[in-house]
Amino acid sequence: QVQLVESGGGSVQAGGSLRLSCAASGRTFSLYAMGWFRQAPGKEREIVGRISWSDSSTYYADSVKGRFTISRDNAKNTVYLQMDSLKPEDTAVYYCAAGRLYLVVGDRRGSEYDYWGQGTQVTVSS
Repeated sequence: QVQLVESGGGSVQAGGSLRLSCAASGRTFSLYAMGWFRQAPGKEREIVGRISWSDSSTYYADSVKGRFTISRDNAKNTVYLQMDSLKPEDTAVYYCAAGRLYLVVGDRRGSEYDYWGQGTQVTVSS
């Protein structure tokens, strides 16, 4: 039983930065992972990255690697997505999700995640 709440979205110019937060309520187990996903209009949902609660193991999509950074604060049950050097193609609704790590590894669409936040809009202008 997990509830997720995202915040930090907004509108920025290309090259700017945003930091998204995902606060989780309820018990977060060490075998769970937190994933960030995004979905642009007319496109399928895609993974941005994920992080394990138990360690600093992370994964990033090729499209954001080197620009986005995922971090966590286990004591606060919060995961962050720092987005730098934003591009117009980063425009999307961003979602955080939670799932068992052994199930979500390799899941590019988020089908194996159990809990989802409401999403937060990120808009990057040229």
